[in-house]
Formats: sequence, structure tokens, C-alpha cells
Amino acid sequence: MMLAANLKNYTPHGLEFLDWAVIITYMLLSIGIAFFVAKHKSKNITEFFVAGRNLPWWLLGTSIAATWFATDAPLAVTALVRSKGIYGNWLWWYLGTGIMMMVFFYAKYWRRAEILTDAEMIELRYSGKSASVLRGFTAAFFGIFKNCISLGWVILAMLKFSNIMLGWSAEFALGITLTFALVHTLTSGIKGVVILDMLHFSAGTISTIILAILVLVQIGGPTELATQISSRADAPAGVLDMLPDLSHIGATEMIAFVCLIGVLWLGQAQGDGYIVQRLFSAKNEKHAIKASLWFAVAGVVILTWPWIVVGLGSIVILPISEATPALLADPELAYPMMINAVLPAGLKGLLVAAFMAAFMSTVDTHLCWGGSYMVNDIYKRFINPKGNDSHYLFVSRMSIVLLLLLSAIAAWQMDSIAGAWIYIIEIVSGIAIILMLRWFWWRINAWSEITSMISALFLANGFLWIKWMHDFGWVNDTVLAQVNGWYQDDVALIRATVILLLCTVISLVVTFATKPVDNDKLLAFYKKVRPKGWWGPIAAQVPDFVDTSSSRDSWLGFVFGVIFLNSILFSVGHLVLGSYTTALLLIVVGGITGWLTLKLVETAKTQETL
Repeated sequence: MMLAANLKNYTPHGLEFLDWAVIITYMLLSIGIAFFVAKHKSKNITEFFVAGRNLPWWLLGTSIAATWFATDAPLAVTALVRSKGIYGNWLWWYLGTGIMMMVFFYAKYWRRAEILTDAEMIELRYSGKSASVLRGFTAAFFGIFKNCISLGWVILAMLKFSNIMLGWSAEFALGITLTFALVHTLTSGIKGVVILDMLHFSAGTISTIILAILVLVQIGGPTELATQISSRADAPAGVLDMLPDLSHIGATEMIAFVCLIGVLWLGQAQGDGYIVQRLFSAKNEKHAIKASLWFAVAGVVILTWPWIVVGLGSIVILPISEATPALLADPELAYPMMINAVLPAGLKGLLVAAFMAAFMSTVDTHLCWGGSYMVNDIYKRFINPKGNDSHYLFVSRMSIVLLLLLSAIAAWQMDSIAGAWIYIIEIVSGIAIILMLRWFWWRINAWSEITSMISALFLANGFLWIKWMHDFGWVNDTVLAQVNGWYQDDVALIRATVILLLCTVISLVVTFATKPVDNDKLLAFYKKVRPKGWWGPIAAQVPDFVDTSSSRDSWLGFVFGVIFLNSILFSVGHLVLGSYTTALLLIVVGGITGWLTLKLVETAKTQETL
């Protein structure tokens, strides 16, 4: 692990008594709430993992956004700003378009399905042994492999943060933070996690906004921030560009950006994982829709700009040309260093506490999500389908412990948060379109998904296969060099787009080459979910269940929602850079399209209104 080596010559600033008092008080409050919620014990895994499907939209949307405010996100944002500039944050801004599609096309279907995990959806939609195998593989892949990578980068960020802010060694920080997170998760279940997320989101957002304001004050305000950064020779070219400019980046990077915002957002369009687990917990379909919309605003806009401001401020306060060896080796360390450089005693403790609490909240979410896969889709489905509720609750808690240990191992082998993020984008992108189509086209079957997943895994790891073939003497050095060039980081997003298109084409060929899903299974799914789209042969058999409402409002809501989200996103950006007129115009556009988006959300057709 490179973390210890990078920080070898860095001396952390000690926290003062007031900081420690704030940290201890906040952590005791968090744990106290967790134990209070634990008094209302879950009776079964439905209550433990989806809170009895009775939570309001504002709590669920905040909970999803709070999971985004893990320790990894501010560190990764700051590093991208220092290395690429503001536009580098499209690595997560692009998700906003996908989330808006989830708001108007998928959120209601997820809630209507009344399932415990998105893997369970597979046997609701498909039939036969292929569906069973796919469900088990999906649970293992997403619940263990992808989940452990995601948790690994969150843990890695917490290790970096703890070392800078507290002076703890990586080993000690790992032990302390994971112990707190484990107790937090085992005592509360999803209901406790969601309630605590509200506290963590509020404290984290307020404290990061305060840090951003103090950075602006120290530098001299928004206009002075833009002026000083523009005059710095060591800042990346086009550091203040919110959209990439060909005069500042190469053609390859521009093509990668177009792939990201033009195609790869489809990977988030139907939602998955912990996001849809929250939607399963909603009171009804309208609450699931509103939760998705609030998450888009809170996660993409409210959270990211305070982090970006700190990243920009770090270019002035911690100049790249004067950076310490530790910071040069790992720019993700800039955020905790800025906390040390800017915040006074007390506020520093609050932000440290908020980061620790956000870390626990994110770990809780991923453990509950992964645990639900392991119990509902692996253990209960294939190993012991006849256990009682208390037995499954016990297995749930044991699976959470196992996931935490595997995630700690993943963190120990990981050096870059952003690098892990891009690898996940590559793998997930390959299955995106097929996962979207399964809701709207009756012909998609289990083999469609199996093919897309295997193809994505094969193509995303192509450099490994070529290396092995080279080691056996089956390919020469020239072929190896060409393939390795295709798997370089600078073409990662282009590669992900090619993987998505290839996997989709291959899967569609397999779809037509294999038999459709059993008619009875398709009828049962159609009557339960009542999807729109290309369901002609099935819909004709159950005309009373056909949703005859127009899709026009859904498409209008999606378009207005994307304009609204990006308008307010850029308005905040222009505001913090001193471009007040442009910011005002964007706020007006955002206000109008936001009002239209909300009207269309309110009138969205749900099961209750069909």
C-alpha cells in the first residue's frame, strides 16, 4: 500500500481540545441514535433491509445523497480539480442525466415490483435455470465484488483522511473506523441507517459549506479566487472551464468527454444497488419518484460545489509548484490539508466528526445492500430456503461482518479512488442498455443479461487475457503493446463506450438466438409491474392491465429535469467564480424548468392513479 510511503515525511497538525470534544460528542450522538433505533428490533429481513417499505421521500433522497458524501468523494473531487480543473468533475456530474431518467421512467417500477434486492428482479422477470444462475451470479458480482471495490475506495479515503487530520497510522485508523462502522450497522439496520443519514448529511453539508466560505474569505472572494487561479502558471490549463475546451485539452480527452455525457450516463438510468434499495423502502411509488429527484439535486449540486471550491482554493493556498512530496505523490490529500490550513478549532472538529460519521453512514449503506444480496439472493435462495426469520437475521449480520473484512482487504490493495471509479464504470456500462430494455421489451431473456455481463467482464479485463497469451508465446510484443495502449487511462471512457456498444450488440444477437421467457412468467411480471413499451404479445392477453397513459409527460419531465439540474449546477459554479450575471440567468432558467419538472412529477401516473 502506497499511503504510508506517500505520507512518510508529512507531519499532521494536531487537533485541539475543543475539536476532540466536538468529535466525541458527535460520535456519541450518532451511536446513541443507532442504539435507540435498535430498540425497535427488526422482525424479519424485510424490516431489516427495506424498513417495512414505509419511509418518506425526503428521508430516502437525503439518505442516498448522504451515501455520496463518503470520505472518498471530497478527496477525489479535490484531486481532479488540481489535476484537470473543474470540468474533471463530469466524472460524476454525468450521472445526473441518468438519475433524471430513473425519476421519470424507472423509480415507480422498482417500487411496484415489491422486491428486496434488484437481483430478485431477475427471477420475477425471467424463468428457468438460466434465471436462477443469473440471480446468484448477479448477487455475487454486485453484492460482493463490486460492493467490496466500492467500499474499498471509501475505506482508502478514510485512511488518508485519518492520517492527515489525526496522525493515525493506516493500520490503527482501519481498525478504529471499521469497528465503529460495524457496530453502527449491526445495531441499526436500514431504518437506523436512513435516520442517521439525515443527521450526517446535514452536519456534513453545513460544515463543508462553511469550509468553502472560509476558503473564499481567506483568498478574497469569488472574483479574487478566479483571478488568482487564472494567473498561476502551475495550475492546469483551463482549470476554471466547466465544460472542456479543445484549446486546453487534447482530441482524445474531448472524445472521452462526449462519450461520458452522450452515452455512459445510461449506466445510471435504471438505478441499481443501494439507490434502488432505498426506493424499495418508500411508502409508495410517488415517494420513490420524489426521493430520486431530491437525490439528484442534493447529490449532484448541493454536495459537489463546496468540494470544488476547496479544490480550487487549494491551488492558491497549497500551490502545486510548492506542494510537499506527499501532496505531489497523492493530490487526494489536498482536502484534509486544506481543513488543517483554513478551519479554526471547533469547526475543524465538526468537519472531522462529519467525515467520520459520513464514512460510517456509507459503510452502513453498502453493508446493508451487500448483506441483502448475500442473504436474500444466495443463502435463502440456494442454501437454506426454509429458515425462520431470526435465523435469516443472524445470517444477515454475519454476512455484513464478512463483507467488511473483504472490503478492508480491497482497500489495502488500492491506491487511487478515481482509478477504481473508472474501472467500475467500464464494467457496469456493458450491461446498461440490456438492463434498461428488460423493463420495456418482452423479448429480453436471462441469456441476454448473462451475455452482457460476461462480455463486459471479458472486454474490461482484455489486457489480462492478452498478457497471459503473451506469456504463453501466443502473441508477439507488438500486439501486446497495441492492446496495452488501448487499456491506458486516457482512453478509459472511450473504451467503456465501445464495451457498452459491443456488449449490447452481442446480447441482442443472443436474445434472438435463444427462446423467449415462459409466457406464464411474462404474464405474471406484466400484471404486477404493468410496464410500458414493446409488450404487444403479452399485453394482448391481459388488456385490463395495459397502461394506456401517454409517455409524453415522462419524456418532457426527463428533458426539463436535465435542463433544470444542469442550470442550477452551473449557476452555482458561476456564482462562486464571480460571474454573477450569468449565474442569475441560469437561476432563472433553472427556476422555470424546475417548476415544470415538479409539476410533471406531481402528475406522474402511478399504480394508485392507473
